[in-house]
Amino acid sequence: MIGNIVKVTIDRPLGSRHPKHNDIIYPINYGYIKGIIAPDGEEQDAYILGVNTAVEEFEGKVIAIIHRNDDIEEKWVVVPDGVDFTDEEIEKQVHFQEQYFDSVIIR
Repeated sequence: MIGNIVKVTIDRPLGSRHPKHNDIIYPINYGYIKGIIAPDGEEQDAYILGVNTAVEEFEGKVIAIIHRNDDIEEKWVVVPDGVDFTDEEIEKQVHFQEQYFDSVIIR
């Protein structure tokens, strides 16, 4: 999937609260890719980086996969075409949620 262009439906826009954990506020847009089923049986989740306003939909390029060693889920990292982030930059931006998991970035 890395390098592919995908369309993400945002269900947790930048600034919103996690539906189950009220103390988690999303500093980035977060959503899912319709029609792609992830290992957890739900549609594939995606972090959107490089977009600093809340959006409802986003089309961008998958630059990395965040694999959770202690969970069945993986998260895709999607950015505007032509934009890239280092692993350290990705880790910093997704730390708000990934701090609770044993995650690695796959390129």
